[in-house]
Amino acid sequence: MTNTTKIPVVEKILDANDQVAEFNRRLLDEARVLALNVMASPGAGKTSLILRTLQALASEVRMAVIEGDTAPVTIDADKVSALGIPAVQINTGGDCHLDAVMLRSGLAQLTLKDLDLIIVENVGNLICPATFKLGTHRNILIASIPEGDDKPYKYPNMYRGVDVLIINKIDLLPYIDFNMAYFRQGVELLNPGLLTFPLSCKTGEGLEPWLEWLRAEINTRRQ
Repeated sequence: MTNTTKIPVVEKILDANDQVAEFNRRLLDEARVLALNVMASPGAGKTSLILRTLQALASEVRMAVIEGDTAPVTIDADKVSALGIPAVQINTGGDCHLDAVMLRSGLAQLTLKDLDLIIVENVGNLICPATFKLGTHRNILIASIPEGDDKPYKYPNMYRGVDVLIINKIDLLPYIDFNMAYFRQGVELLNPGLLTFPLSCKTGEGLEPWLEWLRAEINTRRQ
């Protein structure tokens, strides 16, 4: 009886979230703004990638960042603001993910017509963020070498639902037992042909292909 009761409630919550996500997408489309939902486990390099991206594109792209955190801290948002980029902090109140309503509140604090790109940094988690749509255009997942090569096998739902995979910290490959072929096999089984960028936020290796892809995505919405 308990399971029977829970399932309709969860479906109702997700349905309501999806409706708000559609609203968010319409707002972004009308303003011709590309929005990215960046997801990863804690320490994989979400903030590092975002900062690298902001620094590389600051002279050519109008950007903003929406930061999701489980606690009322502004560490990551402060790093973004220090670059002169608008940053909106969203406190999830302990929830392990952002949802569409939270994103809508973040979008309301930005002047969308003055932007080309919004990067949403989701809460560090490989489970909950996969379930809740936000209304963003692309779901980006960051995996990192120190996490191990078994993550696609342990967290299949996350890998199934993303548009782009970034493999961060490739500078550590010589020092960590990470089987890239095994990792990629797991990814391919879940998400065949997934666009993947191996890179290092620390050294800059592999960043340019990621940036070129992002420029192309932004230009598509400017037309």
